[in-house]
Amino acid sequence: MSHMDQRTDAARRNAMAVLAQASSDAISEALTQIGHCVPVNDIPVKDVRPAETGLVMLRGRIGGNGAPFNVGEATVTRAAVRLDSGETGFSYVLGRDARKARLAALCDALWQHQQYRATIEQQVIAPLQAAQQQKRAHQQAQTAATRVDFFTLVRGENDA
Repeated sequence: MSHMDQRTDAARRNAMAVLAQASSDAISEALTQIGHCVPVNDIPVKDVRPAETGLVMLRGRIGGNGAPFNVGEATVTRAAVRLDSGETGFSYVLGRDARKARLAALCDALWQHQQYRATIEQQVIAPLQAAQQQKRAHQQAQTAATRVDFFTLVRGENDA
């Protein structure tokens, strides 16, 4: 894999991570706002795999390096769409939100299209990521405000 392919893969993974954490309403609103740049409603899209919900097994390791064990199951929804130009977008999202899975798959397909990538990055992914970072910073500030530092006084050796 070339250096450029690695950068592209990393950027796509980042975009999908942002979409996975965003709400379906936030993704829909962002796509609506770029309608003047990307005619989202006019682009022919075919459902390769309509959104479907299933279960995945979550695995864990004690201490990060112990023997793997099954933690439990999680509900996921997946979708795949294809643009007429051939780009295929995929998504897997936690939960049962079929609309979010399809919108994320559409964003993935549009991101892969050279004509739309910059618009998707700048006007969909970047604002969603900024909102997520702001929310995370707010939560960290609230947590830090209630932080308690514990310390232990060590008794010195008594020479007497």
